[in-house]
Amino acid sequence: MSMFHNKNRRFWAVSTLAGLILMAMSAFAQQGAMSPNQGENDGVSAGGNWMEFQSEDKMTGAKQVRFELLANNYLKGDPDYKPRVELSCTNGKYKFADFNPGAALGKGRYPGYPGYGFAPYPYPYAYGPYPYGWYAPKAWVMVRIDGSHDHKGWNLMRGNILSMDKGTVRGMIGAQVFNVEVRTKSGFEIAEFSPEGLNLDEVKHSCDLTHHKP
Repeated sequence: MSMFHNKNRRFWAVSTLAGLILMAMSAFAQQGAMSPNQGENDGVSAGGNWMEFQSEDKMTGAKQVRFELLANNYLKGDPDYKPRVELSCTNGKYKFADFNPGAALGKGRYPGYPGYGFAPYPYPYAYGPYPYGWYAPKAWVMVRIDGSHDHKGWNLMRGNILSMDKGTVRGMIGAQVFNVEVRTKSGFEIAEFSPEGLNLDEVKHSCDLTHHKP
């Protein structure tokens, strides 16, 4: 009988410990996120679905802040990696924002040339600075911010990551709906985001960036 009680106590002890671990993991998932970058603090909630990561440049001592928003869905190219938007700021100033579709981009890009880049109808002319007088390769996307939409030519930075224009970023941070249609190797796909709830005071403090309706 005593052996039965001992086994029963051990069973409940193990079950209780497992339950506590699961609760702790669930709480961390809701309030924070582990950073994938060396030297960067784990993320904390920045309001809504946004996470905030902080770090310090080891050589200059510059204070770096990164805001990250994951999409609500996956694209066909990688069902294990959600598209994401990242805002990067240094010493209280906005630096850049990236859109990572989490999937390989398809056709629809055009190479950079000296002077101006051209994209045929229905997309507008687009151009931007690039080293040595050349212009960065671009990928065309359609962007929806709440009830408005527009076509954008975003510079292809590295891999499949696209550099977002500042106007889109300012519209997105205070919006309820933010969708990006991009052409991947699987065809046209839409990354759907819910940016509502971001702490705009924290963004103003960390990036000197404010919301502006498109």
